[in-house]
Formats: sequence, structure tokens, C-alpha cells
Amino acid sequence: MKLNYRPILIKTFELVLLVLSFLIIFGPMSSLFLWSIAQKWYWPHPLPQEISFAYWKQALGIEKSLAIGAVSIVPAFFLSLGIAIVTVIIAMALAIPAGYALAKYKIPFGTFVMFLFLMPNAFPQQPIFVNVLQMFTRLGLAGTVPGVIIVHILVGLVFGVWITSATFRSIPPSMEEAARSVGASAPVAFFRITLPLAAPGLLASSVFVFITSLDEFTGTFFVGLPFVHTLPLTLYSSSGYNMQFASVIALILLIPSILFMFLIQRVLKAEYVGGMG
Repeated sequence: MKLNYRPILIKTFELVLLVLSFLIIFGPMSSLFLWSIAQKWYWPHPLPQEISFAYWKQALGIEKSLAIGAVSIVPAFFLSLGIAIVTVIIAMALAIPAGYALAKYKIPFGTFVMFLFLMPNAFPQQPIFVNVLQMFTRLGLAGTVPGVIIVHILVGLVFGVWITSATFRSIPPSMEEAARSVGASAPVAFFRITLPLAAPGLLASSVFVFITSLDEFTGTFFVGLPFVHTLPLTLYSSSGYNMQFASVIALILLIPSILFMFLIQRVLKAEYVGGMG
């Protein structure tokens, strides 16, 4: 009797891919968690020799001690959260009408306009923000929260406009036309028909803008320092000397990103992504 090894090989290959994917995705996160609770961890020990939540308590402002070289990140966290919320509100207020116009009307040089929104992410950010810093210094916006918010809006608009435009493009024009045919005005058709249908895509766009703002470092570094200290700046400044403290901050930054990614997976439809092409 001849054995068929092909199904066994296929299942083995799938299992190996699953294990590798698990290690690639969750391996770094597991390492971060171990570092965040490691009071002592020296080579060649595979696991921490001494476990403590001292760095978490210090970062969350529960305890105050200079012995472990960590500080409370609560002010930086709330500052980052406030900047991200304001960025989402302003960016989406600009992105919704812009995305609707680019999706529904034949705007001259519409493709070039879409490319302009992509520029802050399509090119190296350092030279862009160095020039922005010079302009903001003349305007008195350097080293201020409003200046940082403007930078975050510039970076986040690519997600705001592109996903919003793709969302409106995926909605058949016949929906608005049917509403207009029974007497609804253009604003009524938009707010009663198009906007509710586009709500999942607009929510996904807002989440991307929020996460981008929460994690933004380069623009905040050039425009915000030395007076604006967000959570990513605190992470980068601590990562060179205190691995435990940096791991705590990295995990705190990961939590909203992971939660929002699960939300996006549920609300973002395939046709919205396809419309971005």
C-alpha cells in the first residue's frame, strides 16, 4: 500500500507557517512584556531573574522613586491623547468634504491633489519637517502644542482623505439620485443617505488618523521640542538607557493601536480598500 505524503507535507508546511507567524507577531510583544516586568535580567538567562512591577507603578504615577530611573508618563500620555483627539476632529472636518468632492466630482488635477496629500508620507520626513520648523519659527508655532497639532494633521490627512475618498467612491451614485428624485435637496441627501452609508469607512479613517497622531515622532521632535513632550518622545528618549521603562511605554502605545485595529477589521469593508487604488 502506497502512502500519500502530500497532505501530510501540506499540513506540516501550514503548521510551520503558523508557528513562524505567531513568533514574528507575538514574539516581540512577549519580549516587551518580559522586559517591562524584569527587575534583573542578565545574559545568558532566558527569563528574568527577578520580576517586579516597579517600572509600571512609576510610569503610571502610582509610586515615585528615582532609584530605577523612570518617571511618570501620565502627563505625556494625556497630552498625546488630547493632541490625537483634536487632530482627528480637524483632519476629518477637512477630509470629509475633500474626500467627497474628489470621489463624486471631476476636479481638475484631482490625481495630483491626491498625491499632494500623500507627500508627507511618500518622502523622507526629516527634510520636510526641517523646512516646516523654519516656517513655524517665524510664525511663533515652534515648540507649541498648536504647531504639533498642525504637523499631525498634515501627516494624518493622507489616511483621512484617501480612505474617505475611497469610501464615498464605493457608494453608488444612484442612492443619492433616488433621494433627489423624490424631492430631497443635496445637503439632505448627503446627510440622510450618503453619510450613514459611509459611516464605517469614516470611522476607520478616523482611527487611522488617531493612531498616526498618537505614534507620530519625527514631526513632533522637530516642531515640538523642547517644550512639547508627547509619549513617543518619552519612549525614544528613554530607550537608550532604560530598556524596562522603554518597554512599558511601548506597550502602553501598543494597547490603543491593537484595540483600534480590531475595530477597523470589523468595520472596514473590502470595497473601501479597493477604492484607494
